[in-house]
Amino acid sequence: MRYCNLKDPTFRYKKMSLNQQNSSASGQSQPKYNRIVVKAGTTLLTGGTDRLDLEMMASLVGQVARLQFQGRQMMIVSSGAVAAGRKVLEDTKQIRDVPVRQILAAVGQGKLLQAYDQLFDWHGIPVAQALLTRRDLSDRHGYLNIRNTLLGLLAAGVIPIINENDVVAVDELSGGEVFGDNDTLSAMVANIVDADLLVMLGEVEGLYTRDPHLDPDAKLIPKVERLNDEVGAMGGPSWSDMGRGGMATKLEAVKRATASGVDTVIAGGRTSNAIVRLADGESLGTQFPAATTRLESRKRWMLSHMDESDTIVIDQGAVRALVSHNRSLLPPGVVETLGEFRRGDIVSIVGPDRGQIACGITNYDSDEIDRIRQMQSTEINDTLGHHYGDEVVHRDNMVILS
Repeated sequence: MRYCNLKDPTFRYKKMSLNQQNSSASGQSQPKYNRIVVKAGTTLLTGGTDRLDLEMMASLVGQVARLQFQGRQMMIVSSGAVAAGRKVLEDTKQIRDVPVRQILAAVGQGKLLQAYDQLFDWHGIPVAQALLTRRDLSDRHGYLNIRNTLLGLLAAGVIPIINENDVVAVDELSGGEVFGDNDTLSAMVANIVDADLLVMLGEVEGLYTRDPHLDPDAKLIPKVERLNDEVGAMGGPSWSDMGRGGMATKLEAVKRATASGVDTVIAGGRTSNAIVRLADGESLGTQFPAATTRLESRKRWMLSHMDESDTIVIDQGAVRALVSHNRSLLPPGVVETLGEFRRGDIVSIVGPDRGQIACGITNYDSDEIDRIRQMQSTEINDTLGHHYGDEVVHRDNMVILS
């Protein structure tokens, strides 16, 4: 195991004063990427051993902290829980059945978060844990809750540490629908939060023409404009003692992320300052440009899942707030609802003339909206007996169509 001295200044990115930040920002152009998801694989975080490599984690955390202090919004999708648990319960090292992996994950998840918490605390940055399964993301209420929570954490300056919930994801662990060493999970998270960039870090520097472990003549491919069968054939499934992913799962994740408007990079996590350099647009590893814009991708997704009979009618003041000022839809601007819909459904939002203004994910059922329409947001809890937010439709969950 590699150890690091957390009081060593080389592992700490000291926060600049507000004046320094403003001075720095005034002399620089707008960063290319502002909302970034970083995925760190098991082999990278453990150095190929059966325990966490704290020196490597400190390096990654330092880079993320630096970007956070620049005003970027950062998220980490982290593997390593099972490996961390295996170090604690060494007598289970050779066992591979599902219950043992769940036990290892349950023990190791706390160790993993404790490491991140301690490392980020040295930079003065709070972290939060989010354990997800594919089932969570497929449920409309789960999707809405996860999106709202993650965006809320980012707005509060908290860095989410996200991992697959191996403790309860029995289907995934037994070979069903796996995220794939968090590769697919990272792409889904990047889509959920409308990330600008997904950085997938591992021991391999990127996509090669052949397996670099087997062929010394393999060449790194610096950029892939479009994923096709020829590119897909360059990746191959793998199974290591530490992780569950391989280049094939990474390419599937890339396909998902780029299709939703997220630039994606597969790069080596041991490359000096890789995250910072990639966030500033430097060419490292293998670059996969987004296949469409995030807005267009989100617009298509919402329109394809929207039932036109589910509609919220708003007044002219609310139309101006949404279209001209990029505001959320609040109860006072709602005139009526048409159709019956549930919280988490995608609804059409129309003006007084019934012309479509927007579509979005509703925070409340149609009957609940009818009860709180024309009211102030402060009256929601007293009227309904619960509170899912001040907004009927939050601006982060809405696309303007007019």
